[in-house]
Amino acid sequence: MMKIKDIKTYPLSIDMENPFYYGEGWIKCRSSLIVELITDEGIIGWGEGFCHGNQPPEPAQAVIERALKPVLIGREIDDVNVLWDEMYYLTQPYGRSGVAISAISAIDVALWDCLGKAAGKPVYKLMGGGYRKDVPAYASGFFRTPGKKYPESNVDEALTYISEGYNGMKVKAGFGVDEDIRTMLALRKALGDDVMLMVDANCAYNVAEARRLLKVYEDCSLHWFEEPLAPDDFEGYLELKNLSSVYIAACENEFTKYGFRRWISHRAVDIIQPDLCYAGGFTECSKIVAMAQAWHMQVMPHAWGSGIGQAASMQLLAVVPPTPTTFAASEPMLEYDKSDHPFRNQLVEPVLKI
Repeated sequence: MMKIKDIKTYPLSIDMENPFYYGEGWIKCRSSLIVELITDEGIIGWGEGFCHGNQPPEPAQAVIERALKPVLIGREIDDVNVLWDEMYYLTQPYGRSGVAISAISAIDVALWDCLGKAAGKPVYKLMGGGYRKDVPAYASGFFRTPGKKYPESNVDEALTYISEGYNGMKVKAGFGVDEDIRTMLALRKALGDDVMLMVDANCAYNVAEARRLLKVYEDCSLHWFEEPLAPDDFEGYLELKNLSSVYIAACENEFTKYGFRRWISHRAVDIIQPDLCYAGGFTECSKIVAMAQAWHMQVMPHAWGSGIGQAASMQLLAVVPPTPTTFAASEPMLEYDKSDHPFRNQLVEPVLKI
């Protein structure tokens, strides 16, 4: 059986030529941890540990180099479930979330890449087959830069996405309740009723502020309101859940089936958003998806990584089942990050395009 011969880590970080900001602050660099997994038969798999915003990749690299790599060398690559559990329990005293799971995710994605190459099949085939052959993409952008006038610049950006073929887009919020209201009213007026609009507040608000925003967003026919509250405010999400016809989406900052368990079983949100390169890789995200299916909850994976993470996310999107399985089922969509990201556009070939 094919075994792991070596694991190499590449912490990537680059300063942005044109920094931008959103509700959580300035994005002045883009970072990622790339993993190269080499087998004894010469097959190489690539994985990514996703880095949010200005998060440095070196902590996750240290977890791999100092904790995970020594126990993985010489192991058979198709023991993905066993290897995942061993990595998780090894790091449990200091992990369970954050950079430790990001490190595990990167290795797991690389393992599945090796399995796919060895079998001569795409990963989604190894995971049981695809529910779809193509997937709609929505434009994820609307970060802010100095010197522009808002919401006018948001409208111009939205019209650019329309010209590129997007019929759905997610708008960054978190700039203050009144400012966010002005932005969405202006966008809906400019775009009409046929464009799907979502808002991502990146945990900027408390329950009272989010409740006020939801009233306006319902009038704007918003599809979903993403991360209105901090990820630790579980009870707050329960309060918001049934206040509006606008879907509540969250959990890009959640990890593993253990973390997702209460969000799904309590129906704390309408849409869960695990990030493949952050929540546990293919092995764990397949279990998160299965739990969501059991509760008839929609899965809309988060994707904001490099070209490696984006390509891997496409494989995960193929195996997310319709929710529920009906003629007019809600289908998952690819989040296409439209912000400046050299590691998405220059790291792999070909660059994924709509």
